[in-house]
Parts: sequence; C-alpha cells; structure tokens
Amino acid sequence: MSKLRLGMIGAGAWCVASHLPRLEKHRDSVEFAAVNRRDPVLLETVRSRFGFASAHTDYRGVLEAEPDIVVVASPVSWHHEHAKAALEAGAHVLVEKPFTVHPGEARDLVDTAAANDRHLLISLGWHYKDIVIGAKRLMETDGGVGTVESLSIVMSSTTREALQGVQPSFASDQDEGGFVSEESVPELTPRAETLVDPGISGGGYAQAQLSHAIGLGLWLSGLRGSEVFAMMSSPLDTTVEYHDAFSVRFDDGAIGSISGASSHLGYRGNKHHLEVQIIGSEGQLHVDLCRELVTRFRAPDEEVELALEPDAGLYDCSGPIDALVGLARGDGVPNHSPAELGVRTVEIVEAAYRSAASGRVEAVS
Repeated sequence: MSKLRLGMIGAGAWCVASHLPRLEKHRDSVEFAAVNRRDPVLLETVRSRFGFASAHTDYRGVLEAEPDIVVVASPVSWHHEHAKAALEAGAHVLVEKPFTVHPGEARDLVDTAAANDRHLLISLGWHYKDIVIGAKRLMETDGGVGTVESLSIVMSSTTREALQGVQPSFASDQDEGGFVSEESVPELTPRAETLVDPGISGGGYAQAQLSHAIGLGLWLSGLRGSEVFAMMSSPLDTTVEYHDAFSVRFDDGAIGSISGASSHLGYRGNKHHLEVQIIGSEGQLHVDLCRELVTRFRAPDEEVELALEPDAGLYDCSGPIDALVGLARGDGVPNHSPAELGVRTVEIVEAAYRSAASGRVEAVS
C-alpha cells in the first residue's frame, strides 16, 4: 500500500508540539506532503524541521498537493472553510477542537463528509484513552445507568495566562500532560489573537477548553441539548471570558450543569481537573480524570470501579492522530470523536454565548 499523503493546515504552536510529533511516528505509512502556516519565517522552520515536501502561506496550496489526509489546526473561525475544502478535495480530515463556531457550520461539515464518503474526526484526545473507553463501556453494558436524568460536568485548567494572551511556549514533542516550556520558542508559542480575539477564537474558556469537557459528557451520555442558560465572567476585564456556568435542558427531558474555570499556571503540574457525573434511572457513573477514578453504581448494591494505571487521566492527543491514519488506511479502527459529536457540542456552546449576552434562556439553534 502506498503512503498516505499528509496535508497540514494551520501548523501553529499546538500542532508543532503535539500533532506533528505524533504523525512522525507514522512515517512508515505517511508522507509529509504539504504544510500551511501564515507566517513565512515560522512556516519554513516547520517545513524544515518535519521534512515537508512543500510549504504554503495559503492553505489552498496544501490541497493542490492532493493530500489523502488533512489535519485542520487553524483557529476555529476558519475551521469550516478549511475542513470543507479539504473534504471536497477528497481528504479524510481531523479538525482541532473546538469544531466550529456556529452549529450550521458543524452540520454542513457532517453533510460534506458524508457526500464525499470521507472520514471526519475531532481532536478529542481523552476519548481514545483507556479511562474514557472504559467509562463508555460501562455506559453501554449491563444496562448502563438506565435512562439518563442528570449530567454534571466540571472542568478547570491552566488558561489564565493564555486568555490574557501571554501563554508561554508549549513543550516540544509533548509528553503526556501537555506541559509548557521554560524557554520561549517562536514556533511553539501560541499567537495571542487566536485566544483573546473573539472574532478569531469565538470566545474564551468555553471554546478553548470547555468544548473538551462538553464533548466528553455528551459522548458518554448520548444526550443532545435543547436550551441553555449561561453566565460568564471576565474578572480581569479581558476580551474573552475566564469562567463559565451553564444550566442545560436536553432533548429527552434530562437536565445538566456545566462549569468551567481558568485556573493558575503551575497548579498540580498543570494537570486538568475534569469530572463527569451521569445519574440515571437505574444508577450513576462518575468519571474523574484528575484523580483517575471511574465508578458505576447500579441500584441497589452493584458497584464497579475500573482498574486504572497511574496517570491514566493525563491528556494525550495521539489517539485522534492514530485514528485518522487508521481510518484512511481502511484498518477498521473506531472513531471515538465523530463529527456528529462536534455538532452537539457546538450547539450547546453557541447557545451559551447567546444566553450570556441576552441574560435569558436560549434555545439551541
């Protein structure tokens, strides 16, 4: 089988720190065909470091290289344009989260992937880790927790500096946990506007981080939001919000609460705090990625706790990359971060921003 031709659109800091080093592990089956980044100096740095055959400041040059797989890691405001063009060019596509800004864009990408018979994934790394795969299995076996009645999601992560536009460089070739570097490295330093300009980022913490947590909660529960009431806070008078609190009603009558907060750099080694609790008619599931704990209780007296390795909850984004390559090769690997999940996530996040602005409950659009 010939090698898959890789096209990289938006080879920014996280892409250089995470996606490309993980793709390098597939050198036996992936050819680094074309890369895109707007800054010509940093573009050449990335091209040279990873050995791309061509480099382009315009993403269309990547598609002219006829890639088989494309990673879209540009800012979210361009995800729809870039991913749609890649799908229509015949590539299987992995899109960085958040998926899109608007639900209509997300649905259009799902339709475009189906029309072109292409795989479309979202970069939600936790979904491919044993801790989440095990939690998903508990929800799908032996009756799970019955009919879901309540979903609670709580997340905090070290984004205070990033949402002020002063995030330090990512560590090169990320170890699990996503640690930052003590040195400033231009190609590994996020551009400030990608996080603090709402016209580019779509918002603050809800876009940058809470989209991870909402995707996880919806993946485990299978729920879809119908209306949202949200409050958001920017205590340092920043251009985007630091903290989020949502109340959500879901299509089948279940209700939920979603909380997200920007914590301080250095706390617990920059490890994410993320908990999901699902309560149903027959029992409940508790997932704690920070403490590496997954339990399912089924009334009246059945409780299961997963046996997990140390650091099982550390974030690692190799899973989506491996899935993209495997799906494109026809290896029959599962897609644990499908685009339809992105649609459900974007629906809630977009309604939350409308609610925070209006002060009213807003229906999902």
